[in-house]
Amino acid sequence: MSMTTRRTVLRSTVVAAATALCASISTLPAQALDAQWCKDVHIRFFVGGAEGDAFGTIVYNGAKQAAADLGPKVDYIFSGWDVEKMVQQLREAVAVKPQGIAMMGHPGDAAIMPLAEQAHKDGIKMMYQNVPVPTVVAAFGGGYVGAQQEQQGRALGAEAFKLAGLKAGDKAIMIGPFENESRGARERGTVAALKEAGVDVVQINSQTEWAADPNLAIPPITAALLNNPGVKAVGYPGGQMLGNVATYMQAAGRKPGDIFNFGFDTSPQIVEAFKGGWVQLTADQQPFMQGYLPILSLCQQVVLGLAPMNVDTGAGFVTPQNYEIVSELAKQALR
Repeated sequence: MSMTTRRTVLRSTVVAAATALCASISTLPAQALDAQWCKDVHIRFFVGGAEGDAFGTIVYNGAKQAAADLGPKVDYIFSGWDVEKMVQQLREAVAVKPQGIAMMGHPGDAAIMPLAEQAHKDGIKMMYQNVPVPTVVAAFGGGYVGAQQEQQGRALGAEAFKLAGLKAGDKAIMIGPFENESRGARERGTVAALKEAGVDVVQINSQTEWAADPNLAIPPITAALLNNPGVKAVGYPGGQMLGNVATYMQAAGRKPGDIFNFGFDTSPQIVEAFKGGWVQLTADQQPFMQGYLPILSLCQQVVLGLAPMNVDTGAGFVTPQNYEIVSELAKQALR
Protein backbone atom coordinates (compact mmCIF):
# COMPACT_ATOMS: atom_id res chain seq x y z
CA MET A 1 0.00 0.00 0.00
CA SER A 2 1.42 3.39 -1.01
CA MET A 3 1.94 6.24 1.46
CA THR A 4 -0.83 8.21 -0.27
CA THR A 5 -3.23 5.30 0.01
CA ARG A 6 -2.40 4.81 3.70
CA ARG A 7 -3.01 8.51 4.36
CA THR A 8 -6.36 8.32 2.58
CA VAL A 9 -7.44 5.25 4.57
CA LEU A 10 -6.29 6.78 7.86
CA ARG A 11 -8.08 10.04 7.10
CA SER A 12 -11.25 8.16 6.18
CA THR A 13 -11.06 6.09 9.39
CA VAL A 14 -10.58 9.17 11.56
CA VAL A 15 -13.41 11.02 9.85
CA ALA A 16 -15.71 8.01 10.17
CA ALA A 17 -14.87 7.60 13.88
CA ALA A 18 -15.38 11.31 14.55
CA THR A 19 -18.66 11.25 12.66
CA ALA A 20 -19.88 8.27 14.69
CA LEU A 21 -18.81 9.91 17.95
CA CYS A 22 -20.54 13.17 17.06
CA ALA A 23 -23.66 11.26 16.07
CA SER A 24 -23.74 9.42 19.40
CA ILE A 25 -23.20 12.64 21.34
CA SER A 26 -25.77 14.57 19.30
CA THR A 27 -28.45 11.99 20.02
CA LEU A 28 -27.85 12.01 23.80
CA PRO A 29 -29.49 15.34 24.60
CA ALA A 30 -32.51 14.44 22.50
CA GLN A 31 -32.86 11.17 24.35
CA ALA A 32 -32.29 12.86 27.69
CA LEU A 33 -35.04 15.40 27.04
CA ASP A 34 -37.63 12.73 26.36
CA ALA A 35 -40.27 12.41 29.07
CA GLN A 36 -39.27 10.04 31.89
CA TRP A 37 -35.67 9.96 30.65
CA CYS A 38 -34.52 8.71 34.07
CA LYS A 39 -37.00 5.81 34.23
CA ASP A 40 -34.37 3.07 34.50
CA VAL A 41 -32.64 4.59 37.55
CA HIS A 42 -33.23 3.42 41.14
CA ILE A 43 -32.78 6.02 43.90
CA ARG A 44 -33.16 6.00 47.68
CA PHE A 45 -34.17 9.41 49.00
CA PHE A 46 -33.93 10.49 52.65
CA VAL A 47 -36.79 12.83 53.57
CA GLY A 48 -35.31 13.44 57.03
CA GLY A 49 -38.41 13.87 59.16
CA ALA A 50 -41.45 11.77 59.89
CA GLU A 51 -44.33 11.50 57.45
CA GLY A 52 -46.47 14.63 57.66
CA ASP A 53 -44.10 16.94 59.54
CA ALA A 54 -43.98 20.53 58.37
CA PHE A 55 -40.48 20.69 56.88
CA GLY A 56 -40.22 17.06 55.76
CA THR A 57 -43.50 17.31 53.84
CA ILE A 58 -42.12 20.09 51.64
CA VAL A 59 -38.91 18.13 50.99
CA TYR A 60 -41.03 15.07 50.18
CA ASN A 61 -43.23 17.06 47.80
CA GLY A 62 -40.15 18.29 45.95
CA ALA A 63 -38.77 14.77 45.65
CA LYS A 64 -42.11 13.38 44.46
CA GLN A 65 -42.34 16.10 41.82
CA ALA A 66 -38.85 15.26 40.55
CA ALA A 67 -39.76 11.57 40.38
CA ALA A 68 -42.94 12.40 38.46
CA ASP A 69 -41.07 14.66 36.03
CA LEU A 70 -38.06 12.42 35.43
CA GLY A 71 -39.33 8.89 36.01
CA PRO A 72 -36.85 7.20 38.37
CA LYS A 73 -37.92 4.55 40.85
CA VAL A 74 -37.58 6.28 44.24
CA ASP A 75 -37.70 4.71 47.70
CA TYR A 76 -38.58 7.41 50.26
CA ILE A 77 -36.93 7.00 53.65
CA PHE A 78 -38.41 8.72 56.73
CA SER A 79 -36.20 9.06 59.80
CA GLY A 80 -38.02 11.32 62.27
CA TRP A 81 -34.86 13.49 62.36
CA ASP A 82 -33.17 10.75 64.41
CA VAL A 83 -29.50 10.76 63.37
CA GLU A 84 -28.80 7.23 64.62
CA LYS A 85 -31.77 5.96 62.65
CA MET A 86 -30.50 7.81 59.57
CA VAL A 87 -27.14 6.06 59.82
CA GLN A 88 -28.75 2.64 60.07
CA GLN A 89 -31.05 3.43 57.17
CA LEU A 90 -28.08 4.63 55.10
CA ARG A 91 -26.28 1.36 55.85
CA GLU A 92 -29.34 -0.51 54.58
CA ALA A 93 -29.58 1.75 51.54
CA VAL A 94 -25.97 1.11 50.53
CA ALA A 95 -26.50 -2.63 50.94
CA VAL A 96 -29.42 -2.52 48.48
CA LYS A 97 -27.06 -0.94 45.90
CA PRO A 98 -29.36 1.53 44.15
CA GLN A 99 -27.76 3.69 41.49
CA GLY A 100 -28.12 6.80 43.64
CA ILE A 101 -28.75 7.86 47.22
CA ALA A 102 -29.88 11.32 48.39
CA MET A 103 -28.91 11.51 52.06
CA MET A 104 -29.65 14.03 54.81
CA GLY A 105 -26.34 15.20 56.26
CA HIS A 106 -27.51 15.40 59.89
CA PRO A 107 -25.37 12.50 61.23
CA GLY A 108 -22.22 14.41 60.22
CA ASP A 109 -18.98 13.60 58.42
CA ALA A 110 -17.61 11.01 60.85
CA ALA A 111 -20.77 8.87 60.93
CA ILE A 112 -21.39 9.02 57.18
CA MET A 113 -17.76 8.60 56.04
CA PRO A 114 -17.44 4.76 56.09
CA LEU A 115 -20.80 4.31 54.37
CA ALA A 116 -19.93 6.91 51.75
CA GLU A 117 -16.69 5.00 51.15
CA GLN A 118 -18.63 1.78 50.59
CA ALA A 119 -21.07 3.55 48.29
CA HIS A 120 -18.13 4.90 46.31
CA LYS A 121 -16.65 1.39 45.96
CA ASP A 122 -20.02 0.08 44.78
CA GLY A 123 -20.41 2.85 42.21
CA ILE A 124 -23.40 4.42 43.95
CA LYS A 125 -23.80 8.13 43.21
CA MET A 126 -24.37 10.28 46.31
CA MET A 127 -26.10 13.57 46.98
CA TYR A 128 -26.57 15.27 50.35
CA GLN A 129 -29.26 17.72 51.41
CA ASN A 130 -30.13 20.10 54.25
CA VAL A 131 -26.88 19.69 56.22
CA PRO A 132 -23.50 19.74 54.42
CA VAL A 133 -20.83 17.07 54.93
CA PRO A 134 -17.81 18.71 53.27
CA THR A 135 -15.21 16.20 54.48
CA VAL A 136 -17.21 13.28 53.08
CA VAL A 137 -17.72 15.04 49.76
CA ALA A 138 -14.02 15.90 49.52
CA ALA A 139 -13.08 12.26 50.12
CA PHE A 140 -15.66 10.37 48.07
CA GLY A 141 -17.55 12.87 45.94
CA GLY A 142 -21.17 13.89 45.82
CA GLY A 143 -23.02 17.18 45.79
CA TYR A 144 -25.01 19.28 48.25
CA VAL A 145 -28.38 21.01 48.04
CA GLY A 146 -29.28 23.17 51.03
CA ALA A 147 -28.37 26.25 52.98
CA GLN A 148 -24.88 26.70 54.38
CA GLN A 149 -25.61 26.09 58.05
CA GLU A 150 -23.32 28.43 59.98
CA GLN A 151 -23.56 31.17 57.36
CA GLN A 152 -27.37 31.13 57.41
CA GLY A 153 -27.44 30.99 61.20
CA ARG A 154 -25.18 34.01 61.54
CA ALA A 155 -27.22 35.95 58.99
CA LEU A 156 -30.41 35.20 60.92
CA GLY A 157 -28.84 36.34 64.19
CA ALA A 158 -27.72 39.63 62.64
CA GLU A 159 -31.15 40.19 61.08
CA ALA A 160 -32.96 39.40 64.33
CA PHE A 161 -30.73 41.84 66.20
CA LYS A 162 -31.60 44.57 63.71
CA LEU A 163 -35.34 43.95 63.26
CA ALA A 164 -36.03 43.33 66.95
CA GLY A 165 -34.27 46.55 67.88
CA LEU A 166 -32.00 44.69 70.29
CA LYS A 167 -29.05 46.36 71.95
CA ALA A 168 -26.06 45.25 73.97
CA GLY A 169 -27.16 43.89 77.33
CA ASP A 170 -30.55 42.66 76.13
CA LYS A 171 -31.43 39.02 76.73
CA ALA A 172 -32.57 36.44 74.16
CA ILE A 173 -33.27 32.70 74.14
CA MET A 174 -32.00 30.45 71.36
CA ILE A 175 -33.19 26.85 70.98
CA GLY A 176 -31.23 24.36 68.90
CA PRO A 177 -29.42 21.02 68.60
CA PHE A 178 -26.21 22.58 69.86
CA GLU A 179 -24.60 19.23 70.69
CA ASN A 180 -24.90 17.97 67.09
CA GLU A 181 -21.62 18.96 65.45
CA SER A 182 -23.01 19.28 61.91
CA ARG A 183 -26.68 20.10 62.31
CA GLY A 184 -26.14 22.44 65.27
CA ALA A 185 -23.77 24.69 63.33
CA ARG A 186 -26.69 26.83 62.18
CA GLU A 187 -28.03 27.65 65.65
CA ARG A 188 -24.51 28.04 67.03
CA GLY A 189 -23.99 30.61 64.27
CA THR A 190 -27.09 32.51 65.40
CA VAL A 191 -25.89 32.50 69.00
CA ALA A 192 -22.45 33.70 67.92
CA ALA A 193 -23.88 36.62 65.92
CA LEU A 194 -26.08 37.72 68.83
CA LYS A 195 -23.31 37.42 71.39
CA GLU A 196 -20.92 39.37 69.20
CA ALA A 197 -23.52 42.15 69.19
CA GLY A 198 -23.55 42.12 73.00
CA VAL A 199 -26.78 40.16 73.55
CA ASP A 200 -26.96 37.83 76.55
CA VAL A 201 -28.16 34.49 75.05
CA VAL A 202 -29.78 31.69 77.05
CA GLN A 203 -29.36 28.40 75.14
CA ILE A 204 -31.86 25.53 75.26
CA ASN A 205 -30.64 22.28 73.73
CA SER A 206 -33.48 20.89 71.61
CA GLN A 207 -34.46 17.21 71.61
CA THR A 208 -35.04 15.14 68.46
CA GLU A 209 -38.61 14.34 69.42
CA TRP A 210 -39.53 18.03 69.58
CA ALA A 211 -39.44 18.17 65.78
CA ALA A 212 -42.02 15.38 65.58
CA ASP A 213 -44.19 16.79 68.39
CA PRO A 214 -43.37 20.46 69.13
CA ASN A 215 -45.77 20.47 72.07
CA LEU A 216 -43.17 18.46 74.00
CA ALA A 217 -41.10 21.66 74.17
CA ILE A 218 -43.80 23.63 76.04
CA PRO A 219 -42.41 22.96 79.57
CA PRO A 220 -38.76 23.94 78.93
CA ILE A 221 -39.68 26.99 76.85
CA THR A 222 -42.24 28.34 79.32
CA ALA A 223 -39.83 27.66 82.20
CA ALA A 224 -37.09 29.60 80.40
CA LEU A 225 -39.44 32.53 79.81
CA LEU A 226 -40.61 32.56 83.42
CA ASN A 227 -37.02 32.38 84.69
CA ASN A 228 -35.94 35.17 82.35
CA PRO A 229 -38.78 37.71 82.38
CA GLY A 230 -36.77 40.34 80.52
CA VAL A 231 -36.25 38.24 77.38
CA LYS A 232 -36.75 40.32 74.23
CA ALA A 233 -36.41 37.61 71.56
CA VAL A 234 -36.66 33.83 71.16
CA GLY A 235 -35.16 31.83 68.28
CA TYR A 236 -36.34 28.38 67.15
CA PRO A 237 -34.46 25.64 65.26
CA GLY A 238 -37.01 24.68 62.60
CA GLY A 239 -40.42 25.10 61.07
CA GLN A 240 -42.17 22.63 63.33
CA MET A 241 -41.37 24.62 66.47
CA LEU A 242 -41.60 28.06 64.87
CA GLY A 243 -45.09 27.18 63.69
CA ASN A 244 -46.01 26.35 67.29
CA VAL A 245 -44.98 29.73 68.72
CA ALA A 246 -48.52 30.81 69.60
CA THR A 247 -48.84 27.77 71.86
CA TYR A 248 -45.54 28.51 73.63
CA MET A 249 -46.32 32.18 74.13
CA GLN A 250 -49.86 31.58 75.40
CA ALA A 251 -48.58 28.92 77.82
CA ALA A 252 -46.22 31.55 79.24
CA GLY A 253 -48.94 34.20 79.42
CA ARG A 254 -47.53 36.32 76.59
CA LYS A 255 -49.45 38.16 73.85
CA PRO A 256 -48.63 38.67 70.16
CA GLY A 257 -45.74 41.09 69.83
CA ASP A 258 -44.62 40.84 73.47
CA ILE A 259 -41.55 38.88 72.31
CA PHE A 260 -39.76 38.92 68.96
CA ASN A 261 -40.01 35.31 67.75
CA PHE A 262 -37.77 34.18 64.91
CA GLY A 263 -36.35 31.05 63.34
CA PHE A 264 -36.08 29.00 60.16
CA ASP A 265 -38.39 27.77 57.39
CA THR A 266 -41.89 28.46 56.15
CA SER A 267 -45.05 26.37 56.52
CA PRO A 268 -48.82 26.88 56.72
CA GLN A 269 -48.49 27.13 60.51
CA ILE A 270 -45.77 29.79 60.24
CA VAL A 271 -47.86 31.79 57.79
CA GLU A 272 -50.70 31.78 60.32
CA ALA A 273 -48.25 32.79 63.05
CA PHE A 274 -47.14 35.78 60.97
CA LYS A 275 -50.76 36.68 60.36
CA GLY A 276 -51.53 36.48 64.08
CA GLY A 277 -48.53 38.59 65.05
CA TRP A 278 -46.75 35.76 66.87
CA VAL A 279 -43.74 35.39 64.49
CA GLN A 280 -41.64 38.30 63.25
CA LEU A 281 -38.83 36.72 61.20
CA THR A 282 -37.82 33.47 59.53
CA ALA A 283 -34.97 32.37 57.24
CA ASP A 284 -36.25 30.55 54.17
CA GLN A 285 -34.15 27.61 52.96
CA GLN A 286 -36.53 26.40 50.21
CA PRO A 287 -36.95 22.74 51.19
CA PHE A 288 -38.83 21.97 47.96
CA MET A 289 -35.52 22.45 46.15
CA GLN A 290 -33.85 20.14 48.68
CA GLY A 291 -36.25 17.45 47.51
CA TYR A 292 -36.27 18.13 43.79
CA LEU A 293 -32.67 18.94 42.96
CA PRO A 294 -30.89 15.94 44.56
CA ILE A 295 -33.02 13.57 42.45
CA LEU A 296 -32.44 15.66 39.33
CA SER A 297 -28.69 15.65 40.01
CA LEU A 298 -28.56 11.88 40.61
CA CYS A 299 -30.42 11.30 37.34
CA GLN A 300 -27.99 13.57 35.51
CA GLN A 301 -25.01 11.81 37.07
CA VAL A 302 -26.24 8.28 36.30
CA VAL A 303 -27.73 8.87 32.84
CA LEU A 304 -25.64 11.73 31.44
CA GLY A 305 -22.41 11.44 33.39
CA LEU A 306 -22.67 15.01 34.64
CA ALA A 307 -21.00 16.34 37.77
CA PRO A 308 -22.99 16.58 41.03
CA MET A 309 -24.94 19.75 41.78
CA ASN A 310 -24.00 22.10 44.59
CA VAL A 311 -26.78 24.58 45.32
CA ASP A 312 -27.18 27.00 48.24
CA THR A 313 -30.94 27.15 48.81
CA GLY A 314 -30.81 29.90 51.46
CA ALA A 315 -33.25 32.38 49.88
CA GLY A 316 -33.32 35.23 52.38
CA PHE A 317 -35.78 36.33 55.05
CA VAL A 318 -39.54 36.32 55.48
CA THR A 319 -41.01 39.08 57.65
CA PRO A 320 -44.45 40.52 58.46
CA GLN A 321 -43.94 42.86 55.52
CA ASN A 322 -43.43 40.17 52.85
CA TYR A 323 -44.82 36.87 54.16
CA GLU A 324 -47.94 37.11 51.99
CA ILE A 325 -45.74 36.65 48.90
CA VAL A 326 -44.99 33.05 49.92
CA SER A 327 -48.16 32.34 51.88
CA GLU A 328 -50.13 30.48 49.19
CA LEU A 329 -47.23 28.21 48.27
CA ALA A 330 -46.51 27.61 51.95
CA LYS A 331 -50.12 26.57 52.50
CA GLN A 332 -49.71 24.03 49.68
CA ALA A 333 -46.54 22.67 51.35
CA LEU A 334 -44.43 23.79 48.41
CA ARG A 335 -42.48 26.63 50.09
